[in-house]
Amino acid sequence: MNQNRWKAKGVFLDLDGTVVDSTEAYFEAAKIAFQAMGKKPPETRFLLEIPRRIEQRLKIDDLTHGDTKEFMQVYLKAYYSLTEAKTKLIPNVTATLDALSRKAKLALITMRHVPNQVIVKELDYFGISKYFTHVVTALDTSKPKPSPEALIRCIEALDLEMCDCIIAGDSVNDVRAGKAAGARTVAVLSGLFQREELARECPDLILPDVSILPEFIE
Repeated sequence: MNQNRWKAKGVFLDLDGTVVDSTEAYFEAAKIAFQAMGKKPPETRFLLEIPRRIEQRLKIDDLTHGDTKEFMQVYLKAYYSLTEAKTKLIPNVTATLDALSRKAKLALITMRHVPNQVIVKELDYFGISKYFTHVVTALDTSKPKPSPEALIRCIEALDLEMCDCIIAGDSVNDVRAGKAAGARTVAVLSGLFQREELARECPDLILPDVSILPEFIE
């Protein structure tokens, strides 16, 4: 399984769907937003379609019945207020981060539009902030993923070369950003996107979750 091992000096990890399971927060935020609009939320299976489309900047008008602007204002405010209480670590992530941090410098990249300190506080809550040398949020870049800007900020902060780095995430944008930057790309199946969707982006590796990644790094 680990025949192709990579040398890596930097590993950049996505947050939602890669380090933390945000499913419950997505559900609760959607329910709060629909309730605020006086509308019945769609079936549960459709609720995760909302963050999937937001991630890709796709329209959600058919899900919000056209009231997207009002929905998004409530939804994002609710989601950001719920993340600390409603997210949980992906299984075995703490041990994984410990193993990875012994092999490379770690950075965290998230598309959440919140200050860096908010993310660090959440990482502190889970006891994992010590593993990350640098944290980049959507507020730290002019262009979010799939732009490579966040990765470029990471290599500058960590004093690394992009060719020595890996990005691991659960979304098509993580893979696209990594390819645009020139880093190795690892897609994980622990988030919002299915294997078929991620495979179309041709990542270097697809894993069930990030816990297996240390096996592929020397």
